[in-house]
Amino acid sequence: MKASAMKASRIAAVAAVTGTAVLAVSSPAFAHVSVEPEGTAAKGGYAVIDFKVPNERDDASTTKVEVNFPTDHPLASVMAQPMAGWKIEITKAKLAQPLEMHGEKIDQAVTKVTWTASGGKGIEPGYFQKFPLSVGALPENTDELVFKAVQTYSNKEVVRWIEVQQKGQDEPENPAPVLALSAATGDHHGSATGTDTTTAEETSAKTETTASDDSGSTGGSDTTARVLGVVGIVVGAAGVAYGTLAGRRRSATGTEA
Repeated sequence: MKASAMKASRIAAVAAVTGTAVLAVSSPAFAHVSVEPEGTAAKGGYAVIDFKVPNERDDASTTKVEVNFPTDHPLASVMAQPMAGWKIEITKAKLAQPLEMHGEKIDQAVTKVTWTASGGKGIEPGYFQKFPLSVGALPENTDELVFKAVQTYSNKEVVRWIEVQQKGQDEPENPAPVLALSAATGDHHGSATGTDTTTAEETSAKTETTASDDSGSTGGSDTTARVLGVVGIVVGAAGVAYGTLAGRRRSATGTEA
């Protein structure tokens, strides 16, 4: 029994070590700067996208994050969400080829957004931070957007997430964040957080349908009231008739007596 127990303990120890090794090997594959939409990022539309930045160091905090925007598919509208403890700087540049947006020509586009820790500790070891941006209009002639990011630590170390994934090859050591674009929705407004994108015509139709249903409900209530009123009258009349008949019977009986 003792030998069996010792053997089981050794197996458990080996399994634990093996599991830790797998975790240590696989973790770096997921611990890189990435970008994901909140909802969908449809071609031709607008979206809110989050850059997820993990801290990969045990002895330093992330104090600066720079995200460079693609120059081959410029985005005219970029808005940052205020974040406590972070200073945000949006850099723009003049476009060689102006963009047309809502009938207007745009000759500038955002080339970089920089978040710098101010007064705080930034992203501490063992934590990650999401950096949201509202962007648009997303291009219609590509399936993805590549953003090159630079992560700076408090010990002055700089990690450049700028390597582009090549088709058929393994993921690079420092891959650049890639935003996948979904098919166009048709209205070109997008839906970043699953908000209702009902058109004005559909809203009008819904309003008319609701009004019609409400009218039907009111009509049904009126009809019920009328029916109950008629029933009440009939019952009342029957009661009067019964009372009159009973009185006559009592009178007749008294006369006979």
